[in-house]
Amino acid sequence: MFTTRRSKRTVALAAVLSAAALAATALPAQAFSPHSEAGITASTIKLGITVPMTGAASPGYNKVPAAMQAYFNYVNDNGGVYGRKIKLVVKDDGYLPQSAVAKTNELILKDNVFATVGQLGTANNLAIASGVNLGRRGIPSLFVNTGYSGFANAKAFPTTYALLPSYIMEAKIMGQYIKENFAGKKLALIYQDDDFGTDALAGFKAAGVNFDLKIPYASGSQSAAAGAGWVGKLKAAGAEVTVVFGVSSATGPALGAAAQLGFKTQWILGSVGGDATTLKALGVPAAILTGAIGASFVPSPADTTDEYVKMFQDVNTKYNAGASFDNNVLIGMNSAFLTVEALRAAGKNPTRAGLMAAIASKGSTWASASFAPLNYSTASHVGYNGYWFGTYNPTGNMLPAGGKYVVYTTDSAGGDVVKSTFTRAAMPSKGLPNN
Repeated sequence: MFTTRRSKRTVALAAVLSAAALAATALPAQAFSPHSEAGITASTIKLGITVPMTGAASPGYNKVPAAMQAYFNYVNDNGGVYGRKIKLVVKDDGYLPQSAVAKTNELILKDNVFATVGQLGTANNLAIASGVNLGRRGIPSLFVNTGYSGFANAKAFPTTYALLPSYIMEAKIMGQYIKENFAGKKLALIYQDDDFGTDALAGFKAAGVNFDLKIPYASGSQSAAAGAGWVGKLKAAGAEVTVVFGVSSATGPALGAAAQLGFKTQWILGSVGGDATTLKALGVPAAILTGAIGASFVPSPADTTDEYVKMFQDVNTKYNAGASFDNNVLIGMNSAFLTVEALRAAGKNPTRAGLMAAIASKGSTWASASFAPLNYSTASHVGYNGYWFGTYNPTGNMLPAGGKYVVYTTDSAGGDVVKSTFTRAAMPSKGLPNN
């Protein structure tokens, strides 16, 4: 009887093992790989981005994902990353925080992306960090497109990596430039009254710049009527130099009203509000920008002598359906270039944890189009930390004063603003990272 029972158990166990074996053969081998990871297969790496493809904030910014995928396609056609091709899944968030949270959850839960990259906006990224809990879930958010200083805090945002210099850095550097070039002038500041503007005020305070007039505006209140009101205040105060530290939809009404009312001041535009492509899309004539001063950390997209610009222009022509090459396309391709370096540094069997470890240990050494260095480390998620200044010409292109890029660097704390001695790494052969 014992033998009979044992035989039955053996038969039953054999049946279970057989069924399990059959099930295993029906699944992809990668599911049992010790190196398997979300978004990674033997042939692909899937990344995701949410961005305003439609809506009021879409002009200019909606060019970034296509530029990124264009560069990824160029890399894919040249062997990919250790044989894997990169695919970028794009979601339209309309520049709404709640939509950015929902779309990012879709990218993670439905599209099964390995990491997000290039997410746009302070409010959106803050909402994603808290609403999606990227840090707790160990999901990398690479090279976010916002200058909010908080994202550089590796403890508060353990999986989020800043790319742009912080708005505090930008304001400190702008303050130094003003002291060097416009000492004794009557100064005015138009700024967005939120986290964006708070960082700016902190930076100008650290730089020791005092404005004779400050004009705050609430996000969303910018309009032609508001612009006329601002210019009236500027005129009454006799502002000789006016800084606009806001979005492009505030820059447009300010410059437009000044032109219409015949008011002249030396405009200095923050990097966010000085995007010529966005301003043109909003109906601001390029000529209105002429003579304004702006700031950037990458070369002018019109500088065809720059090896990064030339390479990205060639990729844009072949892989981006002939889209006009501008600062948005340049930023998108540069972000994609950095992403490829990060993926290569993560190794032939990449994991999310391995990717972040690679950024911490090697990210500060990577090549890129920027004239300012990257500052990643085990303790820092700071991306770039510097800007150069240029003047807009009648076609809306910003070119460096005197034809030479003079870069200032600083930090988001009490460090000095200094003229940088950083030497940018050369573009690798064929524009393909080889780190």
